[in-house]
Amino acid sequence: MKYKHNFNPTLSDKDIFNEIVKEKESIGYYNLMHEDTNLFKKYAKTVKQSNIVVIGIGGSTLGTYAIYKFLKHSKHLSKKLYFLETTDPIDIKSKVEAIDLNDTLFIVISKSGTTIETVSIFKYINSLVKCDKNNTLVITENDSKLNKYAKANSIKSFEIPKNVGGRFSVFSAVGLLPLVIVGIDIDELLRGAKEVYDSFFTKGRKYIRILKKARFFVEYKNNFNMNVVFSYSSRLEGFNKWYIQLWGESLGKVDINSTRQGLTPIGIIGPIDQHSFLQLIVEGKRDKTVTVIKVDDFDSDLKIPQVKLEGLSELDYLDGIEFSSLINKQADATIESINNLNDIPCDVITIDGVSERSIANLMYEYELLTSVCAKFMYINAYDQPGVEAGKIILKKKLEGKI
Repeated sequence: MKYKHNFNPTLSDKDIFNEIVKEKESIGYYNLMHEDTNLFKKYAKTVKQSNIVVIGIGGSTLGTYAIYKFLKHSKHLSKKLYFLETTDPIDIKSKVEAIDLNDTLFIVISKSGTTIETVSIFKYINSLVKCDKNNTLVITENDSKLNKYAKANSIKSFEIPKNVGGRFSVFSAVGLLPLVIVGIDIDELLRGAKEVYDSFFTKGRKYIRILKKARFFVEYKNNFNMNVVFSYSSRLEGFNKWYIQLWGESLGKVDINSTRQGLTPIGIIGPIDQHSFLQLIVEGKRDKTVTVIKVDDFDSDLKIPQVKLEGLSELDYLDGIEFSSLINKQADATIESINNLNDIPCDVITIDGVSERSIANLMYEYELLTSVCAKFMYINAYDQPGVEAGKIILKKKLEGKI
């Protein structure tokens, strides 16, 4: 397909790459896969509780949830992981009632240490059970007020580096600690991230794909402003949520010319949403790109049984087909139907299987893609002034100042 665009970045691929290499010296997420995991694994061995509850919001939970959601049904995990991340009273109460609080480790995560939602939930938990060094862990910046609280109460704490933003923090203690405690192989996670790192920074296959994709997104951003991730596995529901925060909070900015920029992220699940959102993609306005994510090996041999249903014999061709084969054929049919139109930009990412390495591959690639897009757009991917304004107003409202 051919398109005309009205934006030509002055930066070449070489310029962009050099900018990323330079940025790698100061932005911490790029190098998280090189860190030593021994302290995390050592601490995990000391945890006796059966339930692990992460108290946090946004970047403090979404990446961890994405990985846990993807892996939990294919792993024999030793513990259960829960997330308290909303101030919705019904959600809080229903989750807390389902957990044995006396057999729970609470992991309180806040980069700033003063996140209102996180502290509010932690206060509530403290009203139900005594939170102390025996059942509480803190993950925060070293100089935060939350860390001061942890020290005052002899509670173990781990650091979030200052140069690692929340939405880029999944391969730090933020994600690795909860995941290793429940039994996920964090070394394999980091190996998966490092594969993408190595390929990109040695100008391998990932370098070509990420640069090409980012350039297209930015050059045609006025034509195709919405970027749809169509994940053909319910296991990727958490990834979709993480991607939406990563993309929205990183790329919705005012650039160096005071021009408003942004690429709108949409995360949907196939085959569910092919019965709804696909109609909008196919016959709606041509303002969306589509990335279909497939899983090659679902680690499941569940089949459609040979059951005779009166009046439905014409569908007996389904008998004996594995559900994993069915969902991938649904994905292929969607891809073919979109490509046949020849006017909707569509690419496909295939995950080889359900493993730590494969989900880390995908997530680190999207982190790099976000950073590269930001460079093309002349914006800072790592701040969030639009969010901060709302936080300031909320604090004043709660203090009764407005």
